[in-house]
Amino acid sequence: MPGTVGRVPTPSAPVSGAPMGSDATTSGASAVLAHSWAATPLGAPEGWDPAIRAVVDLVLASPVPMALLYGDDLVLLYNDGYASLIGARHPAALGRPATEVFADVWHEPGAGEVIERAYQRGEPFLDRESVLPIDRHQAGVADPAVFTRGYSPVRDSAGQIVGVLTVTAQTVQVTQQLQSLSDFAAALSGTLTLDDVARITLRYCLNSFNADRVSLLVDEGSAWRMVRRIRGELLDEADERLPPLWRRQPADEPPPIVVTARSGVPSFTVDGQPLRDTAADRHDQKVRALASLPLRSSVIRGALTVGYQSPHPWSPAERALLAASAELVGQAAERARRFETQHGTAQLLQRSMLPEQLPDLPRLRIAARYDPGVDGNAAGGDFYDAFVLPTGALGVVLGDVAGHDVQAAARMGQVRAALRALALTDPRPDAVLAGLDRLVGSLGIEGGTQELFVTVVFGVIEADQERIILASAGHPAPLIRRGPVEGEPAAEYVEVPPGPPLGLGCHPRTVTVPFRPGDTLLLYSDGVVERRWQDLSAGLAGLGAAVTAAGSGDPRALCAVATAAVPGTTEDDVAVLAVEHALRPSRSASMEVPAEPTAPSRVRHWMTAQLTLWQVPEGVIGAAVLCTSELTTNALLHARTAARVEIDLSAERLLVSVADSGTRGQVTRAQTDTLSSRGRGLGLIEELSDAWGTDPTVRGSTVWFEILIPAG
Repeated sequence: MPGTVGRVPTPSAPVSGAPMGSDATTSGASAVLAHSWAATPLGAPEGWDPAIRAVVDLVLASPVPMALLYGDDLVLLYNDGYASLIGARHPAALGRPATEVFADVWHEPGAGEVIERAYQRGEPFLDRESVLPIDRHQAGVADPAVFTRGYSPVRDSAGQIVGVLTVTAQTVQVTQQLQSLSDFAAALSGTLTLDDVARITLRYCLNSFNADRVSLLVDEGSAWRMVRRIRGELLDEADERLPPLWRRQPADEPPPIVVTARSGVPSFTVDGQPLRDTAADRHDQKVRALASLPLRSSVIRGALTVGYQSPHPWSPAERALLAASAELVGQAAERARRFETQHGTAQLLQRSMLPEQLPDLPRLRIAARYDPGVDGNAAGGDFYDAFVLPTGALGVVLGDVAGHDVQAAARMGQVRAALRALALTDPRPDAVLAGLDRLVGSLGIEGGTQELFVTVVFGVIEADQERIILASAGHPAPLIRRGPVEGEPAAEYVEVPPGPPLGLGCHPRTVTVPFRPGDTLLLYSDGVVERRWQDLSAGLAGLGAAVTAAGSGDPRALCAVATAAVPGTTEDDVAVLAVEHALRPSRSASMEVPAEPTAPSRVRHWMTAQLTLWQVPEGVIGAAVLCTSELTTNALLHARTAARVEIDLSAERLLVSVADSGTRGQVTRAQTDTLSSRGRGLGLIEELSDAWGTDPTVRGSTVWFEILIPAG
């Protein structure tokens, strides 16, 4: 029985017209559309879901045998190529359940069960170079044809599986491309941002089509931005995980990819110089064959191009694969655009309610990190804060307001503001949480809900007395990494007297623990240690082990260690606050970096002079300057705004951070993408530093690294 390969929709044109193609194809498509679909589970064409409409357009326009099996009955809709494969079963098979049409072979191996598995479980299936089930028992056929076939789920606009798409090819040459297309569809289904879509698309097209040049274009308001990959670029494994660099396309003399995106009409150049007038460099000038396909979507406009440096005939099968690839990219890009819009707004709201800057104190180093959960589409209730009290002590807090919506974020803002006000009046942790308990209870009554769930831990750090006073309301126990005064460092959980969450009549009690120079306090939300199907004690043990094994007690590094300590994903937000009691005050310096070509060179000279003045070991200076140059170049290229370089030197380590303020709404990671532009990339930072990380902020992002200072 004919088969499939992944979700393979094409440009979604109106169903009322037949797909473009040859006269035979147009005639066949018209006959299919003229069928009485209203009497089937698929319904009348004018009521078809846009995603289903796109699949139907692809099926009818494709020269490759394809069919859509829709609904629980797996009703058949197919093109001329598929009709020729099923022979005498056509035309009666049109609009009928597949279980009836293929009743004689439905229970054959590789037939009905793989279709049902694709529909019920969403599992794609690919059978390489085999005889079709309907041909296995044909009499008088000595050498039946061999096909590559597969099945994969089809989803509607809401993401629900509503059918199965089948594709069959009788050429061995496209077997690998069909397999790659199935893998490509699976990879795109997990993307959340346009950067993720671009990274996966460029790698797939370059490898699957063995192309010399691939580019992806998307609209940005009235402008366009494009990303490109060239065969032979020096990219290490670390760079492959990062999104590539987008470049704006000029409005005058648009290249073929912009023309295609604007017109929505694909174009294929077999031999010529398609990029001669718009070439950015010698790689573009060498392109002789170019395929340019539009991305059709109601949300995003764009195009995909695949090019070769030698003449290349575009076969019908290859054009169909390219069209299917472009449609997959278009759907993924639409989902990513919607996600980035929703996520960016939610996270901007979330981070705008968090402190923009943490206190800068001589003996207390402070860092915090907030990461959204797996979904990330909504603002959450996790929060942290650190502020100097009237007594000169440092107040630190981390809490969690249940919920992942704007209301949770608003309540979080109320709780955080009230806590700071209470602490500035009376900094005793038990008094602060008792007052906060009354506030949360009042908010619950005001909102008419008894489900306002708030946990919080609040502490007062008195560095001069080397102690911390802590109180908790239902929050996970704080963790302290004890400095290696004698022997190895060790992490221990603080046994804070337990208490219920806020709003339930909380009567908090305090505990006072030592906090000596070299110690680091870690406050964290439950998203750090909780994983589905895993005992909480395992998460706590994993966090403790990771903090103990950390290379230093630097708070920024420990925040990164904590967020990655427990394997697996979490649907909850993650917030971490770390405070280190430094052995000695650190030395720091900063430089504002203008957005101009000479800036990286100026940073290198400034940093070399500063670290030499501080008598930093020569080996550390060389590694730090090289890494900082890469990060500065990245910030300037990507953000296109001024950056800020900060260096902080203690007896144990050198910490360098590069912050930009122009990162567009990227929300899943800080922008380190252009590290890959020089072929050294992130692998360089990983190789030369002892720890590194990224910290998204309200106005941009910060990339940092740490290098330990050798003893002596």
